Amino acid sequence: MGGALGGLISRVSGGAKGGGGKAGARTKADLVTDITASLVVFLVALPLCIGVAVASGVPAELGIISGVIGGLVVGAARGSTLQVSGPAAGLAALVAETVAEVGVAMLGVIVLFAGILQIILGLVRLGRMFQAISVAVVQGMLAGIGVPLMFSQAYPMADAKAPGTALENMAGIPGLLAGILTDPQAMIATLLGVVTIVLSFVWKKVPGPAGKIPAALVAVGIGIVVAALPGVDVKTLQVGNLLASVSVPGPEQFAGLADGAIITAILTFTVIASAESLFTAAAVDRMHSGPRTRYNTELIAQGAGNTVAGLLGALPITAVVARSSANVQAGAKTRLSRTLHGLWLLAFALLLPQVLALIPISVLAGVLVHSGWKLFGPAEFPKMWRQDKGEFAVMTLTTLVIVVTALLEGVLIGLAAGIVLAALRMSQTAIRQHVEDDTAKVVMAGNATFLRLPKVIEALEAAAAAGKPRIRLDLTGVTHLDHACRNQVEEFTAQQRGLGLRVELLMPGEPKQAGGRAEAPVGGAQTPLPKRPVTAMAEEPWSEAVGETSPWPPADAEWFYLDTRPLPDDQRSSPVG
Repeated sequence: MGGALGGLISRVSGGAKGGGGKAGARTKADLVTDITASLVVFLVALPLCIGVAVASGVPAELGIISGVIGGLVVGAARGSTLQVSGPAAGLAALVAETVAEVGVAMLGVIVLFAGILQIILGLVRLGRMFQAISVAVVQGMLAGIGVPLMFSQAYPMADAKAPGTALENMAGIPGLLAGILTDPQAMIATLLGVVTIVLSFVWKKVPGPAGKIPAALVAVGIGIVVAALPGVDVKTLQVGNLLASVSVPGPEQFAGLADGAIITAILTFTVIASAESLFTAAAVDRMHSGPRTRYNTELIAQGAGNTVAGLLGALPITAVVARSSANVQAGAKTRLSRTLHGLWLLAFALLLPQVLALIPISVLAGVLVHSGWKLFGPAEFPKMWRQDKGEFAVMTLTTLVIVVTALLEGVLIGLAAGIVLAALRMSQTAIRQHVEDDTAKVVMAGNATFLRLPKVIEALEAAAAAGKPRIRLDLTGVTHLDHACRNQVEEFTAQQRGLGLRVELLMPGEPKQAGGRAEAPVGGAQTPLPKRPVTAMAEEPWSEAVGETSPWPPADAEWFYLDTRPLPDDQRSSPVG
């Protein structure tokens, strides 16, 4: 096993050559850091694997099998460096619903073909489309995962069972506290969890070599000692036989592919698992300064992991923020840490289940509460408010929707809100309207899109209501005129002309018109004149009381262009006209 482990370390760490001097020391230091980080990730992953399996309505062992695959298969791939994969809480509700409808035996077939589809999507290079993600959405996603994680793990930290959804878990906190105060064993378990959280925050400040030991390992050691004391009866991990839990799909399960419900489930698993993994990749890339995720390669790696998980009848796999953030915070540098965590899961579950039985669940829950707090990142909200209030709204909305509903719904709504915000900011239309003699004039500049259509309609209606025989619509300063606004302007023009009014319409890219006809450029040139430069405009009248010059010409100004282009050679010596 030692030779196999050495080969694994050599391959996953990129085959780095151990040289002398600083390079050799740095390689050795990174190796030690990656190994300790893998132990931290293992401690975080183990309760998550078991908890996700229980929440999904399947045996706990299936969760550990998926965690092992997430480490040894997906972790060894080159798509991402520090992102950790395994069974995800975001899919638990979907898996539970699917298992209730078609049975746990069909789960393997669904996960298998979802993995195959992911590989195909990666091969056709559709993974990169997930790179266009707003920072506000990513931070909102992290916070939206962190808040429910903290509240859900507050219950196992007191050796209690969580009620269910994030809102139910939040509402049940007062009752949980009351139960802790009346149950001495629950109080001991809670104190172990609280000590774990405190150590997670302060242990890194401990001077000397001791400070380099992961706080989670220190907390586990303390928890094992306390749990072994006489009179202490706190819950510890319980894991069954992994090999007996493996269920390879047979012909009967593959025959279920003729069922439309199974096909729908495969497509749903594919979309949600891919979205969660690649959104998480974007979030994890922002946590560290190392190599960036190769999205298409990572999607293929996730597909390979789900293909293997499906063949073994295990849970679907996605990238998981909690484990990934623990990996980054532990100082991991290479893929070795996330790969080794799968090996530790396998070794402990197969060889040392009695050791797992010594670890209090409340200690592991405390580790997850700390991870949830780091994901929540409360300092990011006021920081975002100071930087950009619109992005703050997108970030907050994403967080709230994830807490109230689920991860995918929250991310999709956050993305939609980000797109709307961007569209509103890009669609800045300046409109000025005034009446001059017998003409009602409307001048527009900027980007005229359907989002500004109410303002456009209001200006057009005001021009018509002026009661003048002439209307002049100058849109030459508009840089973008979408279909909705163009139709509205053209329909208004046709309607007013039908009523007998004289309407002069200057569209973007056209020269100024006189008498409804375009003026011929000087020198007989046929190319269009350049558009009039547009300065900053506002919909409200410009205030001249502050001593600034208005960007708008006065109401009695004459509109004309000076064409500065040189005349053709044959016209330079003769006057025009």
